[in-house]
Amino acid sequence: MAQKYLLAIDAGTGSVRAVVFDMDGNQISIGQREWEHFSENGISGSMNFDYNKNWILTKEVIKEALSKIDSKNVIAISSTSMREGIVLYDKNKHELFAVANVDSRASKEVAKLKQNYPNIEEEFYKISGQTFALGALPRLLWVKNNRPEIYEKTCYISMINDWILFKLSGEIVCEPSNAGTSGIFNLSSRNFESNFAKKVGLKDNIFPNVRESGEVVGKVKEDIANEFNLNKNCLVAVGGGDVQLGSVGLGVINRGDSAILGGSFWQQVVNVDKDIKLSGMDIRFNPHIIKEYAQAEGITFFSGLIMRWFRDAFCKWEKEIAKQQGVDVYEILEKGAKDVPVGSYGVIPIFSDEMKYGKWYHASPSFLNLSIDSKTCNTYTLFRALEENAAIVSNINLKKVKKIANVEINSIVFAGGASKGKLWSQILADVLGMEIQIPAVKEATALGAAMAAGVGAKQFSNFKEAAEKFVKFEKTIEPNLNNTKKYSEIEEKWREIYANQLKLVDSNLTNSMWRAPGV
Repeated sequence: MAQKYLLAIDAGTGSVRAVVFDMDGNQISIGQREWEHFSENGISGSMNFDYNKNWILTKEVIKEALSKIDSKNVIAISSTSMREGIVLYDKNKHELFAVANVDSRASKEVAKLKQNYPNIEEEFYKISGQTFALGALPRLLWVKNNRPEIYEKTCYISMINDWILFKLSGEIVCEPSNAGTSGIFNLSSRNFESNFAKKVGLKDNIFPNVRESGEVVGKVKEDIANEFNLNKNCLVAVGGGDVQLGSVGLGVINRGDSAILGGSFWQQVVNVDKDIKLSGMDIRFNPHIIKEYAQAEGITFFSGLIMRWFRDAFCKWEKEIAKQQGVDVYEILEKGAKDVPVGSYGVIPIFSDEMKYGKWYHASPSFLNLSIDSKTCNTYTLFRALEENAAIVSNINLKKVKKIANVEINSIVFAGGASKGKLWSQILADVLGMEIQIPAVKEATALGAAMAAGVGAKQFSNFKEAAEKFVKFEKTIEPNLNNTKKYSEIEEKWREIYANQLKLVDSNLTNSMWRAPGV
């Protein structure tokens, strides 16, 4: 009998990849391309999603992944993507407009919403678990106000993972885990709240049908089957948001299960009841892939992208060495950083703040406490400081989740690109003071999308069954509790320093790394 395969397409903030899995959850092949989302001329805070160029890149990675197998044996495809990004379509399902996740062009619209509809953000938050910071409502208002010709033609809206499925199948649907991040969604009923749009003067008839992850949308279109040499009966199954599918790919399927996903952004997620009573707007809540649950979520901004920036800006020598040795440059950097002591000689990175969902902005990017001693203040010291800082901010966010959701967290699954780092994984365990489980498959988000494809193809009755078969752990890392105490002291110091750095932004003396629209 021919081997069967599942194809997962993962559209992240920094790259798009296609990953082939076999029916035991083993990663067989991967295609990947880095991509960027450019600002629109004259539009402050804009982050456009170039659907024409990005579909070309997506097709390239699909072809690359499929080149290693007999593509006729792919039985189902699903997708996952960065959340919050939206795509608008006309009546003929032609794309009109699209933005990536942290597009913040709609600052004026957010301010006007808060001014014209007092308390409406908190009212919507209690139902959706979202604020206006990254939601679709302000962006739709921006389109209405600034691109009226596009707004008038708009007949459909979808998230980016749904757009990928549309390109494959021709059908536009949405699913809860990513549609929930639009902010026009009910956390409990798992459907669009179109009256949110109506209340603020927007169209309320552009929302597609909601289908649960793992449901079949249809089969691949004939032209797609021909282009990729796929079986014409290859199914297209509903996927989900990267964090929620990623957590399923880690076996985070029961109440209280927790994970840290270390990608372009870092997310700290904990499964909670979907009917949780919300207030305060400090932590985000999203629909989970598993119908019974929502997920409390902390977010650390740009952690992976900051590492890419640091690599490209300051590590030319290390990149050359890595090329010569045939290893990842981060392996070289971690090797140099492992002998740097806890606390990185006092260097304090200032990048992402802790999560403050209701009023979210960051200080100006910087390193503090630098010295001019090259033996102690060098590339490896700064690299370790960045790894420590991502772990410290994650710990702060998890503490908030535990308090708000009233859950206890005893262990963490750590996944994503960052979990490949042996040093980074140990630092995270030390900062949290608890054991860290590292999955065998590092591309947990893609694995979750493969599970969705498998459920759609009826290889599994549900995601829990898929997780039991697919999710395997490579190792468990125990914390060094002596280091935990040291990091606790560094955490308190960092929080005080960061608060003072925000005051410089407030005084217009420095520029915020990123701020939510309307803040």
